[in-house]
Amino acid sequence: NSESGRSHPLRTCVGCRERTEQSALQRLVAQGSDLIPDGSSRQPGRGVYVHLRSDCVQLAQQRRAFARSLRKSGALSADALVLLIQHQK
Repeated sequence: NSESGRSHPLRTCVGCRERTEQSALQRLVAQGSDLIPDGSSRQPGRGVYVHLRSDCVQLAQQRRAFARSLRKSGALSADALVLLIQHQK
């Protein structure tokens, strides 16, 4: 809860499975076979949340959590997400 008495939305990282405030995670949506970062949280469709850390992204890919959470069959490319993480360092 914040000082104003309002709670912040909680989301679960699909990589490490930690529940945290939505603002600490990056929302992703699928466009075709690509995962696209949705910084504004305004893209249509189902979204997943992940920490912007390479270990969380790798865990999610190993567990096939992106495709399962987005209800997609087949592998999804996380290239745009990897570039975002590298740019952040």
